[in-house]
Amino acid sequence: MIIYPAIDLRAGKVVRLKEGDPERMTSYSDDPTEMARRWLGMGATWLHVVNLDGAFGESDNANRAALEAILKLGAQVQFGGGMRSLGAIENAIELGVSRVVLGTIAIEQPDVVGDALRKFGAEKIAVGIDARDGLVRVRGWKDNSGISATHLALQMRTFGLGTVIFTDIRRDGLGSGLNISSTRELADVSGLDVIASGGVHTLDDVIAVREATLAGVIIGRALYEGTIDLEKALQV
Repeated sequence: MIIYPAIDLRAGKVVRLKEGDPERMTSYSDDPTEMARRWLGMGATWLHVVNLDGAFGESDNANRAALEAILKLGAQVQFGGGMRSLGAIENAIELGVSRVVLGTIAIEQPDVVGDALRKFGAEKIAVGIDARDGLVRVRGWKDNSGISATHLALQMRTFGLGTVIFTDIRRDGLGSGLNISSTRELADVSGLDVIASGGVHTLDDVIAVREATLAGVIIGRALYEGTIDLEKALQV
């Protein structure tokens, strides 16, 4: 199980949103590189970096600069947000991203996901399945795709996908605990490695992920607000 400290970028700053709502944003740092250095210094081996501006279809130049600076630290970075073409995926991998996370494109242009898997390999590609009430949301969680999380995971598996990040939007950024049952169910039905996300608050949530034998967990607000100590979580 891998713990992924989250660095969500908005206009070059480290922020967290509640339930993916840009109107409910908390800013934690103006220096993403320093934040990345902090988590790596505590023992993290991966970082989960999200380009929120890209996800919302807005200008993301500041976030791109922040990503490049983080990559210079030599970290393994899982990166997503606004990756809506094969060219964008290739550019991120050429920059040094270890794994690209695809969201909206998996719904709107699933063949591109297949092309990316064939070109770059399953270890370089993940699909983020962000769901509310079991249905996948797209374009920065603003739009309901009408497609179930399970259906999308099974479709992506036929393309050779190996890794999914599952987020229960109703819990994201609220510290209300992970939806372990839905996350484990998705892993059981799809046969994919599933990384849990959305609502991590205490060390008990991390332990629950471990006990559910999931592939990993993404931790955001809990690290920034101190309800989880990263070093202790890594020891667990």
